[in-house]
Amino acid sequence: MPGKFELYKDKAGEFRFRLKAANGQNILGSEGYKAKKSCENGIESVKKNSQDSNRFVKKETASGKFRFNLTSSNGQTVGTSQNYDSESGCSNGMKSVADCAPGASTDDQT
Repeated sequence: MPGKFELYKDKAGEFRFRLKAANGQNILGSEGYKAKKSCENGIESVKKNSQDSNRFVKKETASGKFRFNLTSSNGQTVGTSQNYDSESGCSNGMKSVADCAPGASTDDQT
């Protein structure tokens, strides 16, 4: 089921995106980009790289929570998840990104 990318400007004036699942929950966020076009390229990178399970990197935090990064073919992080209480929740988040990203529309809030 497709989700939705929200493209917005943060307090520092940088462009960011977040991917929301069909239920409206945030499932992936980006770093800040100076240029809007770079942010749009990041969205396209998520759509493409979310279809390769090898691009997901799961991590356990110092506080015992789990999160993941989605990386591009050159190893750069293109998106980061929220913290999850369990490893299975984190795995479900990765699946949700893979399911939602390819057909997601972009809501430009800039």
